[in-house]
Amino acid sequence: MAKGLIPRAWVKKSFYFQARISFVRVKYLFLTWLAVLVGSWVLYVQYSVYSELCRGHECKNAICDKYRRGIIDGSACSSLCDKETLYMGRCLSTLPNNQVYTGSWGDRDGIVRCNLGEVVHYELGEEPEPRRETPAFDKPTRGTSVEKFREMVLNHLKSKLGEQANLGGFVSQVLSVADGNRDGQVSLPEARSTWALLQMDEVTEGTGLHARRPGLACARRANDPLSAWSQVLLGLLLQDRGHTPRLLGYCGDLYVTERVPHGPLYGLPLPWPLVSWVPGGVQRSIDQWFTPSWPRKAKISMGLLELVEDLFHGTYGSFLLCDVAAPHFGYTDRHELRLTRARTVVPEERFRRAMRALRCETDADCVYGADCRAACDAAEKRCGGEALQPNLAKACGALKDYLLRGAPSALREELERQLYACMALRGNAGQMDMEHSLILNNLKALLWRQISHTKDS
Repeated sequence: MAKGLIPRAWVKKSFYFQARISFVRVKYLFLTWLAVLVGSWVLYVQYSVYSELCRGHECKNAICDKYRRGIIDGSACSSLCDKETLYMGRCLSTLPNNQVYTGSWGDRDGIVRCNLGEVVHYELGEEPEPRRETPAFDKPTRGTSVEKFREMVLNHLKSKLGEQANLGGFVSQVLSVADGNRDGQVSLPEARSTWALLQMDEVTEGTGLHARRPGLACARRANDPLSAWSQVLLGLLLQDRGHTPRLLGYCGDLYVTERVPHGPLYGLPLPWPLVSWVPGGVQRSIDQWFTPSWPRKAKISMGLLELVEDLFHGTYGSFLLCDVAAPHFGYTDRHELRLTRARTVVPEERFRRAMRALRCETDADCVYGADCRAACDAAEKRCGGEALQPNLAKACGALKDYLLRGAPSALREELERQLYACMALRGNAGQMDMEHSLILNNLKALLWRQISHTKDS
């Protein structure tokens, strides 16, 4: 009997072993098939999104076609269309109608921006529809004199900056940029390109008048009186002070700016699946790990304080910084700060007019961007025109953790005291101008004493 039982047990065990191997094979085959399916879908979606967002070839073809027909001209046209020494590299676009690429122009690295017409949304699997052309190069018209064009530019600047005594000098600066071939004259194609650049609105998500109540938000987003603000215009305003990337050249509404090699100001962007899982406090701590040495942070911070100083009663009026988040700033290899996003800056007079036109129920209804807030008049149910917090207080709030981490022990207590005094500034406080200047100068002097003897100065 024993001899008969042994083969039967062996056969039973062998059958069980083979069945288990088959099950494992089927299981791994299924998982492999599932991984291939999911991976293919992810690649397909990524390609579809890339095809919709990254349409730089359309920009170049449209611009060069108008250049060859004599409609537009500019300092970058020949390099882009004839010599082909201006290249578009990696796509950075986040919106289909606002194309952004890394670029190379001879031995200079830059950022290339181009404005596409309205791109119609399409479903996955469908071919993208052609862009809808916008009449961007119809002004000035043939026969317009240089003096008439000067008047057009002046009126445009008045609509953006208000009545300023020295706008005539800024108009001359714009006309100097418009003379792309440096022959001392502004041709009609050059004037059309310049006018299109001045009209460009740097459309980005996350800006605009905000409201906590959906009805107000929709109404304000549809007619945002502060939205039309050009990166080119801001660059020309602040270019002499070195706060923004320099304009290297243009052709039509395509333009090239200096590339800022380091950005954001601090922090490490997390992959989107982790963003919602990492607490805000942990994220802020992680952000401060990826920063330069303290003397270099001090020099970068001096740049932000100098930007605030130049925006406060500047040459062409006062401006508000309406979002001082780290992604809107970068710095050069020499640790000089650069403001990389134009829409964070708003002329103060336009902010006042826009706020006073808004109806509200609470202060939360009177917000522009992330950081520009006004008070709500409960009796009239309208927003006030004065910003509640000056630029300096917002800048100090952004720099607090950045500067205190790694600060020299002999300096830390005084630095912390001055930063908190700075953050306590309010826009409607009495003698705010004097207090603002005093705190700003004290903070700059404190930082300068620490870095003036180092090579980073």
